[in-house]
Amino acid sequence: MESKSSQATNVIRFPGARSTSNPRRDQRSLMDAVYAAGSLSIDAGDRTTKAMATRLTIFGFVVIDEVQADGSARRLRASEAIHASTARPWRVSKPSGRYQVDEEWPDTDRALFAALQA
Repeated sequence: MESKSSQATNVIRFPGARSTSNPRRDQRSLMDAVYAAGSLSIDAGDRTTKAMATRLTIFGFVVIDEVQADGSARRLRASEAIHASTARPWRVSKPSGRYQVDEEWPDTDRALFAALQA
């Protein structure tokens, strides 16, 4: 004789405890930490966090500055961040506005944000 529960379920519980969110492992937690603090520094060799920050940069949620040897910061575009080395630490910040055109960008990049005449 078989016993059946009164309710059918399709939820399977995986063994082990659920991990808590961690800014170093979860994109949403990383973004929340950056927005709460204003900026977050990432060690030079932390590839995992740098990859998450790069994905958030692609969608415009954060901006990445590479910290130079003299302490100055250089803003990285998403295309640069994908190929960035682990030689320098990063500072991840929330963007100041929806679009920010840097005067140091080449004319070809600045033209993408120019107002089009109808």
